[in-house]
Amino acid sequence: MSELRKDPIVGRWVIIDPELTQSTKDFSEPKEAIVTDPSTCPFCQGHEHMTLPEILGYRPPETQKDRPGWWIRVFANQPAILHIEGNLKRQGVGMFDMMSGIGAHEIIVDSPDHEKTYIELSDNQVEKVIWAYRDRIIDLQKDERFRYILIFKNHGINPGIKTSHSHSQLLATPVIPKAVKEELNGAKTHYNYKERCIYCDIIRQETIMKDRLVEENDHFAAFVPFAARFPYEISIMPKKHECDFSKITKEQAMDLSKILKSVLWKLYKGLDKPAYSFVLHTCPNHVPKETLWDTMQLDFHWHLEIIPRLLKPTGLEMGSGFYINPTPPEEAATFLKTIN
Repeated sequence: MSELRKDPIVGRWVIIDPELTQSTKDFSEPKEAIVTDPSTCPFCQGHEHMTLPEILGYRPPETQKDRPGWWIRVFANQPAILHIEGNLKRQGVGMFDMMSGIGAHEIIVDSPDHEKTYIELSDNQVEKVIWAYRDRIIDLQKDERFRYILIFKNHGINPGIKTSHSHSQLLATPVIPKAVKEELNGAKTHYNYKERCIYCDIIRQETIMKDRLVEENDHFAAFVPFAARFPYEISIMPKKHECDFSKITKEQAMDLSKILKSVLWKLYKGLDKPAYSFVLHTCPNHVPKETLWDTMQLDFHWHLEIIPRLLKPTGLEMGSGFYINPTPPEEAATFLKTIN
C-alpha cells in the first residue's frame, strides 16, 4: 500500500509506493514507451477482460459493459499509485506528517484504435475524451476524501504502463499538489492587489500582442508562456473566465478538441515527433475552510499545460528551481505558427 509523506520544509507531498519498482533493474531500462502488439494490448477492443472493471464507457446503448463496441473506456489502473479503498489515516511520526495512500488512479483509453496517436484521432473523438475527463472529475468530486483531481497524458515516454496505445490518466489525491497551490496563491495575490484574474490579464495581453500566440479560436487561446520553463512549452486557456474545468460547455469542448489537436500537430511536425506530456490544472474539489482561497471562483482559471520532453533536468534545475530554456518563447511561437 502506498503512503503520502510531507516534506516539512517546503510542504511538498511525496507518494511512496514500493510496489511500482521491484528491483534496481527497473531503473536502468530505457524510459521509452513500449510498443505493444495489438494482439496482446490490454487497452484494445476484445481485451476488456485484461483490465479491471469498466468505471465509465462511452458506447452504443446495445453494447454491454466490459464488452467490445466502446468509443472511450475508463478503468482503474493496476497497479495504482493511490488506492480508492480504505480510510484516510493522517498520522505524525515524530516531527513528520504522513497519511495513507488513498485516492484514485484511472486510465482513460482515448480510442479503441491501437495504432492512432492523439493527433490522429478525429475532432469528435478527442471531444469525447475531453467529455470523459469532465465526467470523471464530476463523479470524483463527490468523494469528500479527495481534494484534487489531476488529468495528465504522457506520450512517447514510459509512464509505467507497458503499452503504446493512446491513453490519458487521472489521479485523485487527498491533498492539493504543491504546483497547484503555488498557482492558487499567485492568483489570489494578484486578485487582492488588482481585483482581476491574472489569467484573464495574461490572455488579454497575449491575444493583443500576439508575440507568443500560437493559435486561437472563439473559446481558447494557445500561447508560449512569457517565462516558459521548457522549449516550446504551450499553455491553452479558455477566454471566458472559469475556475472549474468540469463546467466546460459543449461548444467549448468542441473548440478545445480542435485547438489541442492543432497545437499537438504543430509540435509533432515541427519538432520531429517529440515525446510530450500535458496536464490539466483545475480548481480544488472543495472551497477551503476559513479564507485561504475564498476568492478562488474569481481569481483562478483552469488551463492546460503542454510540455515537449526535449531536455532532461540538470543538477542546477533540480537543486535551485531555476529552469534553463534555450529557446526564447517569441521564437518558439513564431516557428510554430508557420506549421500547418
